[in-house]
Amino acid sequence: MTATLSVQSTAAMNHNWRIGFRQTVAMSKRSVLALWRQPALVVPSMIFPLFFAALGTSSFGRAINLPGFPKVDSFLDFSLAGTIVQGVLFGSVQSGSALATDIENGFFYRLMAAPSSRLGILVGRLAGAAAYGAFQTLFFSLLLLPFGMSIKGGPLGVLIMVVSGGLIAIAISGFMAAAALKTGSSEAVQGIFPLVFIMLFFSSAFFPRQTMSGAYKHIADFNPISHLIEGMRDICIDGLSSGAIARAILVPIAIMIVSFTLALRALAQRIAAQ
Repeated sequence: MTATLSVQSTAAMNHNWRIGFRQTVAMSKRSVLALWRQPALVVPSMIFPLFFAALGTSSFGRAINLPGFPKVDSFLDFSLAGTIVQGVLFGSVQSGSALATDIENGFFYRLMAAPSSRLGILVGRLAGAAAYGAFQTLFFSLLLLPFGMSIKGGPLGVLIMVVSGGLIAIAISGFMAAAALKTGSSEAVQGIFPLVFIMLFFSSAFFPRQTMSGAYKHIADFNPISHLIEGMRDICIDGLSSGAIARAILVPIAIMIVSFTLALRALAQRIAAQ
């Protein structure tokens, strides 16, 4: 009898896991399709980073000759990582805003009333953000190649950068999701955008930390966005190395653990308050 109950319990758990997984995949597809069906949500996070890359390359092309500047073939090589992270940051804010919109229009609560996986609601949204972040990374990398950019890490380096872009998207989207679940307001999430923009500019996205001094350098040293960018940048301008791969993968994972924990806590609080 005990063995029979154990087998039935295991079968039930496997069945529930499969259902939860399918629901998570469905939520992820919904997140991606929402971007596809609303180009206005996608265009800013694709166009603005390219604009800054073009502006920076034309304005600071000779800066690569400054003392302390990393050895690169062109400023475009240096700026690729910053362009990718900038696009992913913008896209992540939009992902959090979409979750807040689901709360505002009641779709979130309809999911709560249905026999759906609570965790799948959050994970599905983050998985959709990861897919978009990976796509942005590949898009920027391939688009800038004809303009003289080179990636020293080769095809494997591009693949690692794509994985890193997806992880960065999850890491940042986790904070945005936590804000969305805490406030339930898309306007509040959008209000975080200026803070994200400031953090981007107080990082090494547009200039190396080796050439900085004073308070700006101290802020960039402690800014996690600097370390996100530099791990990816090392693969682009120096090639594959254990240190570069570790920074490109492990730094986003560390930030992701923190943001996902905050998002889970905010989800639990919103469910409890329902």
